[in-house]
Amino acid sequence: MNYKMIIHTTGQIIGVGAICLLLSAGVSLVYAEVEGIWLLLSALFSGVLFFISRFFKPKDTVFFAKEGLVTVALSWIILSLIGALPFYLSKEIPDYIDCFFETVSGFSTTGATILSDPQVLSKGNMFWRSLTHWIGGMGVLVLLVALLPSVSGRSIHMLRAEMPGPVVGKLVPKAKQTARILYIIYIVLTLLQFILLLAGGMPVYESAVHTLGTAGTGGFGVYAESIASYSPYLQWVITIFMFLFGINFNLFFFILIKRFKLAFTSQELWTYIGIVLVSTVLIALNISNMYPTFEETLRHSAFQVSSYISTTGYTTVNSNTWPAFSKMILIVLMFIGACAGSTAGGLKVSRIVLIAKSVRNRIFNVVHPRTVKAVRFEGKSVDDATIFSVLSYLAIYVFCFIVLLLILSLDNFNFETNFTAAASTFNNVGPFFGQLSNYADYSVISKIAMSFAMLLGRLEIYPILILFLPATWKK
Repeated sequence: MNYKMIIHTTGQIIGVGAICLLLSAGVSLVYAEVEGIWLLLSALFSGVLFFISRFFKPKDTVFFAKEGLVTVALSWIILSLIGALPFYLSKEIPDYIDCFFETVSGFSTTGATILSDPQVLSKGNMFWRSLTHWIGGMGVLVLLVALLPSVSGRSIHMLRAEMPGPVVGKLVPKAKQTARILYIIYIVLTLLQFILLLAGGMPVYESAVHTLGTAGTGGFGVYAESIASYSPYLQWVITIFMFLFGINFNLFFFILIKRFKLAFTSQELWTYIGIVLVSTVLIALNISNMYPTFEETLRHSAFQVSSYISTTGYTTVNSNTWPAFSKMILIVLMFIGACAGSTAGGLKVSRIVLIAKSVRNRIFNVVHPRTVKAVRFEGKSVDDATIFSVLSYLAIYVFCFIVLLLILSLDNFNFETNFTAAASTFNNVGPFFGQLSNYADYSVISKIAMSFAMLLGRLEIYPILILFLPATWKK
């Protein structure tokens, strides 16, 4: 284990966090808020840790898979612990566990909150809360690989540990170039949404907050009613961008270099589009008697479908009042999630397709035992190792979800509340159904469990498990 490299890289991540805290302090300065001092002090504390980490600069900068996984998990936990400080020091969120929950929810792009009204936060802290979405959406280590020259050539191990999906590869020969391409696409889409929201009359600050929340598919907003108070135009813009940020970013790159066939023949993309369209139509039919016009019905249906499948978590209506059939579709979308290589959570469409094809092949082999039929995905045969990896991930996913559900059940809320809260946090969605409006009433144990569930979901389980596995630290 290359300990010095882990400490050095984690320190660099903390340095990135310090810059983001300073940016949020700048927002407080613009609005003349005294609470900005706590953002500034948190940035200073991060800067000190970054300075200390410089003394651990390693001679060997090679990263292997184990170091990559440990660094990713450690960085996200430490960032969340530090990121909680502005909320706690300002006393806008008095309890540190609640602050940690809120910050993990931000970095993991979940959007789960203990706040009944975000307006209790100062402008600077609210901006920091939404900025954590944008940082966590593409991944802070992907940003590090893109920017810093000192990261090793084997930094693909960090990208694989942080980027969601069953397989992560390079778009171009070097991981650094891949990371830069991903972030350029991410920034361009972010700026485009920001401009379109401004064009629709949304104020600059609110446009920035909601753009950061949409790009990171996180869902933190300005108002307790989320997006409900905005115009139909603004709701449609956010709907479209939630959908777009749920697409594999590799496909945007293929479009950029004019390899349209590769982009538009993607099986995962068309499956994703199909799920969104079918879900939108089914829900629209189911709730058609609840709204006065067809446009409003379609808008609310499309918005909630895009929000849940992309695991963003914004809402335009209280979907808790919808019929059971519509709510069940949304719960299923929580688990499915969007495409691999996007900023969304959930199992991912690619895994769902591979699992479905594996099951179909298994049934075919039972009926025709002498016939060998390979699983094909995106026009290629999928090897047994990948199928085994996907099924193993599903088994661990189900086990972790059951453990989380058991912990939440200790709080004695009804099954719908606990089940959807577990599904929402583990799949990085945010909103949930049942008898509670937010997560404030859950116990400290449940909040800690859900905080780690959010990290497990965002980092796809393995980095967090490996960090706490004793064998990881043995020679």
